[in-house]
Amino acid sequence: MQKLVLIFLYSVVVFSGLFTVATLFHSDWSDFLILAASVCAASLFLLLKLLAPRIGRASRATTRVVVDGSNVLYWKNNTPDPEPLCDVAHRLQELGYAPHIFFDANAGYLLVGRYLGDREFEKVLGLPRGLVTVVPKGTIADQEILRAALKYKCQIVTNDRYRDWAEQYPNVKQPGFLQTGRYRSGELVLTLEPVPA
Repeated sequence: MQKLVLIFLYSVVVFSGLFTVATLFHSDWSDFLILAASVCAASLFLLLKLLAPRIGRASRATTRVVVDGSNVLYWKNNTPDPEPLCDVAHRLQELGYAPHIFFDANAGYLLVGRYLGDREFEKVLGLPRGLVTVVPKGTIADQEILRAALKYKCQIVTNDRYRDWAEQYPNVKQPGFLQTGRYRSGELVLTLEPVPA
C-alpha cells in the first residue's frame, strides 16, 4: 500500500511540476499557476515526509555488527534456544546496527534436530534474508566470525573471549571489540551502545 502511495505522490509531483512550468509559458493558463504550484509543493512535501524515515533507517543501519549465533543460543538458561537470537537481532536493529549472525554447522541440530542452512535459519528465527551464515561442516565458526569482524571493521556480540585466537587475532584483546550480553530479570541487556544519529 505504501508503495502505491509513493508512486501516486511521485506522479503528482512530476505532472503538477510540469504543469506549473507550462503555465509560465502559456499566458492562457496563468490562472492555474498558483493551484499547480501549490499541488506540486504539497505533493513534494508529503513524498519527502514518507521517504524521510526510510532514508534515515537506511543510513543508520549501515553500521555492521557480527553476532556469534552459536554462543548467543545459550544466553537464556544455558540451553539452546532461538529466543535470545531473535531478541539480539531485533535489539541490534533498534540500536541502529545491521547484524550478521554466524553459526557452526551443527547449530541446526541443537535447535531442531537437523541441519539448517542460512535461509532455513532465517525462517526459524523470523529474520529477513541475508542476516545468517552457517559455516560449512569442518569450518570453525570462530575464525569466520573474527575474519568478518576485521573485514568490516566492526564489533562482535558474544560472551566468548576467543582466547584461543588471541595470538592470530589480537583485536580480541582490545576493549570494546567483543560486546557481551545477558538476561537480567528476563530482559536482554547488551553492552553495545546505540549507533550515533
